[in-house]
Amino acid sequence: MNLKIVFLVLCVLGTLLPLSQFIPWVVENGLDVPLFFQELFSTKIGGFFGMDVIVSAVVLILFIFAEGKRLEMPNLWLPVVATFSVGVSLGLPLFLYMRQNQLDRKA
Repeated sequence: MNLKIVFLVLCVLGTLLPLSQFIPWVVENGLDVPLFFQELFSTKIGGFFGMDVIVSAVVLILFIFAEGKRLEMPNLWLPVVATFSVGVSLGLPLFLYMRQNQLDRKA
């Protein structure tokens, strides 16, 4: 299977799976940011996942700009916005898709 297709499938999954949990929570609670963080960090395991995702997002954004600049990639704002709006689960496969596209063009 083509690597770019795999990355696109992961983009879809990386959007649908997290939003399938987040949207019902927002419908029930509204955009209550303090409650969101209270529930996220209410247990040690929740805190573990929350901190892991926050650190992963920071690392991903640094990687997007460093690797994107190295490869002279356009539209680096897209995976950054995807990371902030959905999460690493969308931002990473989107960036990898864009990176592979750029590598294919240069080959």
